[in-house]
Amino acid sequence: MKVVIIGGVAGGATAAARIRRLDEKSEIVIFERSGYISYANCGLPYYIGNVITDKDELTLQTPAGFKRRFNIDVKIRHEVTVIDKQRKTVTVKNLESGEVFEESYDKLVLSPGAKPVVPNIPGIWSDKIFTIRTMEDSFAIKKYLQKKQPKSAVVIGGGFAGIEMAENLHALGIKVTLIESSGQLLSHFDYDMAAFIHSEIRRHGINFMLGKTVTGFAEKDGALEVAVGGEKPLRTDMAIMAVGAAPESSLAEKAGLELGMRKSIVVNSRMETSEKDIYAVGDAVQVKNFVTEEDTLMSLAGPANKQGRIAADNICGIESTYKGAQGSSIVKVFDITAASTGISEKTAKKSGIKYDKVILSPMSHAGYYPGGKVMTIKVLFEKETFRLLGAQIVGYDGVDKRIDVFATAARAGLDARELKDIDLVYAPPYSSAKDPVNMAGFMIENVSNGTLKQWFLEDEENLPRDGSVTLLDTRTPGEYRRGHVEGFKNIPVDELRNRLNEIEKEKPVYVICQSGLRSYIASRILEGNGYTAYNFAGGFRFYDTVTNDKSLVEKSFPCGMDK
Repeated sequence: MKVVIIGGVAGGATAAARIRRLDEKSEIVIFERSGYISYANCGLPYYIGNVITDKDELTLQTPAGFKRRFNIDVKIRHEVTVIDKQRKTVTVKNLESGEVFEESYDKLVLSPGAKPVVPNIPGIWSDKIFTIRTMEDSFAIKKYLQKKQPKSAVVIGGGFAGIEMAENLHALGIKVTLIESSGQLLSHFDYDMAAFIHSEIRRHGINFMLGKTVTGFAEKDGALEVAVGGEKPLRTDMAIMAVGAAPESSLAEKAGLELGMRKSIVVNSRMETSEKDIYAVGDAVQVKNFVTEEDTLMSLAGPANKQGRIAADNICGIESTYKGAQGSSIVKVFDITAASTGISEKTAKKSGIKYDKVILSPMSHAGYYPGGKVMTIKVLFEKETFRLLGAQIVGYDGVDKRIDVFATAARAGLDARELKDIDLVYAPPYSSAKDPVNMAGFMIENVSNGTLKQWFLEDEENLPRDGSVTLLDTRTPGEYRRGHVEGFKNIPVDELRNRLNEIEKEKPVYVICQSGLRSYIASRILEGNGYTAYNFAGGFRFYDTVTNDKSLVEKSFPCGMDK
């Protein structure tokens, strides 16, 4: 059997290595258009920022190393230009020599990845404008930084790459402006969770503009002018385009393979395309969302690796299927970590899923052990079935391990209430006896049996201030004085039992505290004494962060500490 693989990196290189492990005798050839067969493109911003100082550390495998270990022929700087399905051949161009030749195959694997989105706007091809997708992209940026010593940069795009580039350029002492066309950074998060990310970026002095679109570039007096809709042009020394990536499916399209959303390659669960003996994996393919079962694109290294392995299994006669992508992801944003798995609240609404949610702010480890820090967790679950839909976490230590537990629980099909039963490790430096994941499960169980009634941030503007309901803040007087929601009366939770006479029993009570814990205790006291009480999800810390961010976003652009 002869297998030809078009494209390396996560999907293609994984497929090749897996095929060899399953079949020692097959002939395997990889054609890679770039100069690198397998590299850590997620690490490129950190190479630019000198966190990773040796570029060789990013190279996971070389053609010579692949040949030695796996007996696989890797031809870099070779571009496949045509797939002939009938003759089962590909036409290849050697980009170094210009030679064009044909290569036959029995099985073909497409792993072309995705290409940076480069909008067709004036001035886009300036040598001061860069994309960040490949090793060669990072070398070009690094060379420019070393040669030109820029003092300012504009980063266009508020996704993973944009934020990571903004952070790493800032670490080099460059004044950075970050522009995002939507109303928030990291659009796969809900806005309320993204508000914590916005706050962290402001804290580090990064200017960022939301809801603004770059309409063109022009070089003037040695600088780059960036035209931004509705704003005065920005003058900068360089710009990074990180507005996303589109499936690199031109070869598949020319070959007549079935294409899906955004011209991605349609595959089945075995990673087979519409053409027999042709498989496709990675960023170029359309897959199913594990939660909604809707078609989606998922440009993440983890799914690409798994898909490469699954394609290899099926090529070698082992039945293997891809069961869909959860979109589990994590990103460092200066001193905090933001992570998510499954779907967001806005995706649930768009998909018509009836959901509920809990929001909590637990410590990363036992409060009595030094160094614990607060994290904010938002968990979504289906209303009737309590199916776990997704989770988002923003915090410091321990975010990664908690999101992995949520991702595993969702993949295993656990009822969200069963989060309380997971037996997780505990020692004071690492967690609490009631881990944050368990706490989420306790809260969801309380919702299910009516012990916890909630009200949410989006309900606040509609809360009547006419006296028909009681609005109660159960924090200390000092906390209350430092900031509170308009119209809320302060009775500390520890005084509540002795001051029940101040609260009219026939009126529903909407309760808030700093994190949601004291207000929950207060709501139970109230319920136990014949009141109807609703606890605010997330606490005043959550309320304050989100409402302040909304105010800053709506007030002016750019937002930044140095403004």
